[in-house]
Amino acid sequence: MKFSVFQLSRRGGREKNEDRMGYCYTRDACLLVLADGMGGHADGEVAAQIALQQFFALFEARATPLIPDVPAFLSDALLQAHRHILGYAQERGMTDAPRTTLVAALLQQGQVHWIHCGDSRLYLVHGATLLARTRDHSYREIAQRSSPPQASNVNRNLLFTCLGSPSLPLYDQAGPSRLALGDRLLLCSDGLWDPMSEAELLAGLARDAVSLCVPRLVDAALQRAGSNSDNVTAIALEWEMPGPQTALDSISTEALDDEMFQSTLQPEALEALEDELSDAAIERSIAEINAAIRRPGGPRR
Repeated sequence: MKFSVFQLSRRGGREKNEDRMGYCYTRDACLLVLADGMGGHADGEVAAQIALQQFFALFEARATPLIPDVPAFLSDALLQAHRHILGYAQERGMTDAPRTTLVAALLQQGQVHWIHCGDSRLYLVHGATLLARTRDHSYREIAQRSSPPQASNVNRNLLFTCLGSPSLPLYDQAGPSRLALGDRLLLCSDGLWDPMSEAELLAGLARDAVSLCVPRLVDAALQRAGSNSDNVTAIALEWEMPGPQTALDSISTEALDDEMFQSTLQPEALEALEDELSDAAIERSIAEINAAIRRPGGPRR
């Protein structure tokens, strides 16, 4: 595989940044994950971080170097993340568990699959043409489909599902979608897409390399939203053809051995999670993750 990828997160006007993002890859598969911790509940950033760690742990275990069953992997990882968020809350006697949205994409064999829960979005584009995007699990999205004139009266922040909720989360999956040279994926929190029109977002994503267009989009969203800006987080990937590298920010996986696994997580996010967990709790969490990985499959929606 060969691709260019860039990620960026800004706190905006909020007291803290509860968004988390990251990507990991083997020689033949690449996983992108973005989670937006929900500010109306305690420890949203912890819920988002737990979600990323669950996806990365399961990817490292199953990508050898391909994921044998991509839809099963995505749903298993999402439900494991949900269970561990609930476990975090139960261990601390919290009456209201931390909650987070999530969107994840897995690329392998020239195709992409994705899964999402909540209103963090995925866009698949070629140039400035939208090929696909996720549909928010929000009441406003439902209103826009059924009665557009009244849609503006519906609070966009009202989600009907998320990770960490008392009930099993609802989620949508899509793919496989065949990737062409130059196709771009954008995963982003609502802090990016909400202040901007879709036309502005697509035009901005098509401009220059992902390492240049992502910072411009993030800055534009922050400026548009002003002092009340939400956290703004985005990770974008451009699909390239295998062969000699032609750009400094390109990643080629051709030289990786079957057992090699590369990953990135925000260092500050890891530090924040470690501050929240005691050493004993961290060891228990690791044991739970390993046990979950060893179990065949998991509950399905």
